Amino acid sequence: MTFPPAAALRPAAALLFLLIGLGVRFPGGNPAGADTVWMVGLVVVGLPIAFRTAAGALRGRLAADLVAALAIVGALLLHQPFAGLIVALMQTGGEALERYAERRASTAVRELEAQAPRIAHRLAAAGLVDLPAEQIEVGDVIVVRPGEMVPCDGVVIEGTAAVDIARVTGEPVPLEGQPGAQLRSGSLVLDGPLTLQVHTVANESLYARIVELVRTAQASKAPLQRLADRVAVWFTPVTLVACVAAWYWSGDPDRVLAVLVVATPCPLILATPVAIIGGINRAAKQRIIMRHGGALEAIAAVDSVVFDKTGTLTLGQPAVAAVETTGTWTPEALLRLAATVEEGAGHPLARSLVAAARARGIVAGRASAVQEAPGRGVSGMVEGRHVTVGSLSLIRERAPAAAEALDHLRGGRTGLHAYVAVDGEPAGQVLFADQPRPGVRAVLERLRAQGLCRQVLLSGDHADTARSVGRAVGLAEAE
Repeated sequence: MTFPPAAALRPAAALLFLLIGLGVRFPGGNPAGADTVWMVGLVVVGLPIAFRTAAGALRGRLAADLVAALAIVGALLLHQPFAGLIVALMQTGGEALERYAERRASTAVRELEAQAPRIAHRLAAAGLVDLPAEQIEVGDVIVVRPGEMVPCDGVVIEGTAAVDIARVTGEPVPLEGQPGAQLRSGSLVLDGPLTLQVHTVANESLYARIVELVRTAQASKAPLQRLADRVAVWFTPVTLVACVAAWYWSGDPDRVLAVLVVATPCPLILATPVAIIGGINRAAKQRIIMRHGGALEAIAAVDSVVFDKTGTLTLGQPAVAAVETTGTWTPEALLRLAATVEEGAGHPLARSLVAAARARGIVAGRASAVQEAPGRGVSGMVEGRHVTVGSLSLIRERAPAAAEALDHLRGGRTGLHAYVAVDGEPAGQVLFADQPRPGVRAVLERLRAQGLCRQVLLSGDHADTARSVGRAVGLAEAE
């Protein structure tokens, strides 16, 4: 059996004593019996708080919860157990809520760490040796198989494969992993394998730094929280002066207890770390990394916002935007041939191409002798014709006579292209474009209404593409 943690048992006990006492007192019950129940509860729950706070004060740690401890002790001395038990319930309840938020926040770190690659395949003289990723050193040569995550930052020295980098950069289109390509830890090899030379050990790689950023953010204190800690240094003496004044003018010690109960700041002070940790946790689940909790408070003063394009303002799923031909083929016929040979390919652009053909009512045929070049494209026989669909490098390799004409067809435009060659001759190209997210205009308007008046789109894509997306979503500034 798993028992609740002590932080949860304390407020539960305080609430139980409080309710039992109310049941004894009302209706028409025994007030003395209720006071006895509350007094027992105050001793059981409140005294540990007072002792813990006193021990901290003796070590020089003057915290704001000292006022709560004084209120509990005052309630015991003045035989006002109900008020003292209410303070104990607030104090322990706030602490339990903070512990709960911390556990929830640490879940984000555990999830990130659980997804980190654990095993690396090091290439040695005797073959591949499986080692813990932490034992890989700079300069080692490792092999990453299809479906595995890159364990260390490194450069590809052999092999070609499509690499999913969405976990690291948010970019939905797989990277073409080929010799010379720099790969970050946390990237996923879709097809392969790839051979890499490590230039950063696992504990210092990008994925490890992301996990550490989240952990550092959770451990940090926001400016408001630090202010509360500083205020405690003079807040407690001021409260004590107010207690002395209340006793002096009224002569009633109960007025002292009233001041202490009212001045107890535990709910406000504990709410700050709970809110900060909860905000960081929620952001981490959305893969938003915050360096420290102060960033959350800084957002209140922000009046400008900068957006990335892919996956932020757009869906991050490139769809077929146009089909251009050299004149020999119609767009529909070219799309049918390309979809037929791409039917079994696993590349995301291949799936988008096949989906576009189906959406237009084009029925793909059956391809034979299909040869897929990981990360670059595919070729095969369709109705007795040899069809190649993919990157310009694949066209140069399998249909060299068509490469120059297809490169000319592109006309210097950037963006995603899939070139098509039929029987070694240039046939056309399929252009892909990311689509704006539905409702993004409404979101931008809401942000403007909340004071984020200046909104800018900054993208690593071609400037014309960025401006086109900016116009589509209603952003005047786009680069």
